[in-house]
Order: sequence, then C-alpha cells, then structure tokens
Amino acid sequence: MPGLPRSLSKLITVFCDFDGPIVDVSDRYYSTYYQALTDTAKFYRELSAPRSIQIDILQAFSVLTKAQFWQMKQNRIPDRDIARQSGLSETQIDFFLHRVVEIVNRADLLAQDKIQPGVTWALGLLKAQGTKLILVTLRDRDEAIGILEQYGLRQLFTGIYGTNNSEAAYQNYSEIKTQLLKQAMREHQITAKNLDHSWMIGDTEADVLAGQATGIATIALTCGIRSHHQLTQLQPTRIENDLLCAAHRLVGMNYLLSAPCGV
Repeated sequence: MPGLPRSLSKLITVFCDFDGPIVDVSDRYYSTYYQALTDTAKFYRELSAPRSIQIDILQAFSVLTKAQFWQMKQNRIPDRDIARQSGLSETQIDFFLHRVVEIVNRADLLAQDKIQPGVTWALGLLKAQGTKLILVTLRDRDEAIGILEQYGLRQLFTGIYGTNNSEAAYQNYSEIKTQLLKQAMREHQITAKNLDHSWMIGDTEADVLAGQATGIATIALTCGIRSHHQLTQLQPTRIENDLLCAAHRLVGMNYLLSAPCGV
C-alpha cells in the first residue's frame, strides 16, 4: 500500500469486538424499540378498548426518533428510563422490557445489521501488514461467522470467539467478555512477553474493562453504542472514531516507534 511500510516491524495481535466496530446495530436496536413500544401499546389498548375502535395505538406515547433513541443508548441511559421517556407508565414498562429482550435477536431484525463504513479496508490494511486478527464478541459465534462470510471477511480472522447466548450481546456482560478474551489469549499464546504487542478494540465498557483486566492496551471506538464522553470515563489507551482510524493509528504507531532517529 503506497505510503506505508511493507510490513509492521513488530507484528501485533488485535482482538476486535464485533457489534459496533465491525457491524452497525443501530437500525436493529431502534426497530426493536419501536416494535416493542407498538406491541406494548397494542396489548394495553386491547385490555381497555374494544377492537372495533380504530385509533392510533401509539398516540398516547412519546415515540423517540432514532437520533434521540441512539443518543440515549450511547449515553448509557437504561432501557427502563428510555421507556419512561417514551411515555410508558410503570405498569407498562415491564411488558415493554420483556418484549425488547424477546425480539431483539429475531431474524427479521437481525437482517437490519450492516457492516460499518471502512471496515473491509481497515481489516485488509491490518492483515496486509501481518497483524493477527482475532474476533472476541458477545454475539452468538455462528451468527458472527455468518455475517463475516456474507461480506467475505471470515478468512481475515485467525480466531473467532463468541457465545451461544443470544442475549449476551444486548446485555453487554463484561465478565463474559473478559473470560472470552482470556481464552483467546491463552489459545494464541499471548503472554507477558508479547503483551505489549497486543490491542483490544471495542466500543463498550465490556471491551475496555476486558482489556484492562488482562493488561492489554485498548482502543475505544465512538462509532458504536457508547459516546465519546462515556468512553473517556473508562480511560482506554486511545479513543478513535472507527475501525479504519484505529487501523491507521496502529500501523502508524508501530512504524514510528521502530523507525531510526531522524526518519
């Protein structure tokens, strides 16, 4: 690639999250919110009004726009508070929350996930420089592999670590992410000797905390489900806009650190 060294002087290992850095889940999460809100309105309308009465079932609620909803998610506003902001009463919120968990991984909603801009270039750049790419995700492993294969990215990863728990990704369990990262490190022989050549890239507290717990430098991305402000509080090693920015940063840092004085 013009303007870049032929290969990294010190080969690095990048552990990368899936939802956020690689896949944009914002459409799916907003559709889940909207559908759960609609289902809640329908359920309580049928309890109190004859089906023959034709009314807008959402008229009593304050439906958030996608921008409003996503801003709240990025600022870690709990789903219960999002429900309150949408006008649900306390008696309706539990039904809504149950419905969200029930449908968030439904096939028609999962189909709304899409690859983030620049991801193919970012992964290709890192791979071309000799980087070992390892996926560590709370997403169901088979789901993640299916999406990677769909976009021709599966072969870029040396290892793929995920769960068989369809709820783990939405709930963002930090403990499970840390366990998966430790397993990946163990199986790919990441030890104290080469720890400083490893990075964890993600977009949530689970990713940053997992990296910090294992002593791996972390890059937090603002293209996912946490805002710059939220990520700053976690004190990652670096904060970048997206995976492509992170890839350029890693390649540039490695080259500059290894270059002789005056270069």
